[in-house]
Amino acid sequence: MKTVNDFNFEDKKALIRVDFNVPLDEEQNVTDATRIEAAKPTIMKVLEDGGSAVLMSHLGRPKGAEEKFSLRHIVDTVSNIIGVEVKFVDNCVGETVEQAVAELQNGEVLLLENLRFHSEEKAGDKEFAAQLAKNGDIYVNDAFGTAHRAHASTAIIADHFPNNKCFGLLLAKEIESLEKVLGNSEKPVTAVLGGSKVSSKITVIENILDKIDHLIIGGGMSFTFIKALGGKIGNSICEDDKQDLALSILKQAEEKGVKIHLPVDVVAADDFSNTANTQVVDIKNIPDGWEGLDAGPKTNVGFSYVIAQSKTILWNGPVGVFEMPKFAKGTIELGNAIADATADGAFSLVGGGDSVAAVKQFGFQDKVSYVSTGGGAMLEMLEGKTLPGIAAILSE
Repeated sequence: MKTVNDFNFEDKKALIRVDFNVPLDEEQNVTDATRIEAAKPTIMKVLEDGGSAVLMSHLGRPKGAEEKFSLRHIVDTVSNIIGVEVKFVDNCVGETVEQAVAELQNGEVLLLENLRFHSEEKAGDKEFAAQLAKNGDIYVNDAFGTAHRAHASTAIIADHFPNNKCFGLLLAKEIESLEKVLGNSEKPVTAVLGGSKVSSKITVIENILDKIDHLIIGGGMSFTFIKALGGKIGNSICEDDKQDLALSILKQAEEKGVKIHLPVDVVAADDFSNTANTQVVDIKNIPDGWEGLDAGPKTNVGFSYVIAQSKTILWNGPVGVFEMPKFAKGTIELGNAIADATADGAFSLVGGGDSVAAVKQFGFQDKVSYVSTGGGAMLEMLEGKTLPGIAAILSE
């Protein structure tokens, strides 16, 4: 697996696909710069070698060239984080861009305009990829968040750099961390899957059952399992058409010797709001008119015990509606348990939008081994799929 560390960028222009798809407020200020910070080590390696960096990214889902999605808005933030004044050009292909690239000096950084202002980017257009390829000597993919897309800048472009393509340090770390969980894990391995839908995690569960020892199922998806097992779940969310599937997953797990841990009690509420009345009830006997919105105290103790025995932990999805303080305790206790296990030497990987949001909100990001930057890409890797952005670099 070639990374930027295998190249010397002296007098070279590195064309780096970054993932600067960051959230902006109404004044177009960056509200979370995590993804920009994550790309810094790769950019600095190029500059310290004596090369220059041409950065390309998408932002949002624009319909054509929409000003609110211009990468111009993030130039100052990128400059502050990298410590170099970043130049900007208002397109990503064409003569103006080629001229700006030609004028770029060693040690300088140029940010191109939003790739998705061109429909050819998402279409994986070969001609568009060829135009993008003119902007650098060495192609570096450091965008894990889009590695599962066969877009022009993430996959097709690599054909133009047969011997001069590599992974950035962030993308390499993502692959390595997932490998640690899926391939070279120290046992016992525990996967914690939460969130609301079983349907979005089915392939993940089926793919990882051969690689794990314990599977903790929490959050909204647990009610589909509880109902399938004959429990009364009140008004809790449930995918009624997935109950047979839930039973089949339990059976597969049993056959493979994987221990499944479901919640035993929940914090139930009479309304989906932070001001609702609440009570702790047995998860198999939730009263009519009430819905489970967080893991209960006995569940928290049980889940924490399993995690404490684990050497490798994957966490994808919260175990309650943590966005409401009243229903955040289960997710916080889970985070604490994973942080403690990590401090004791376990390897912990957190990924998926909601889990990452929870980890940041409750201050766990420095207490776990690795926080993944790509939700969809991470799920597809967990499903056992080959990601186009990764395959394009590995292919000869």
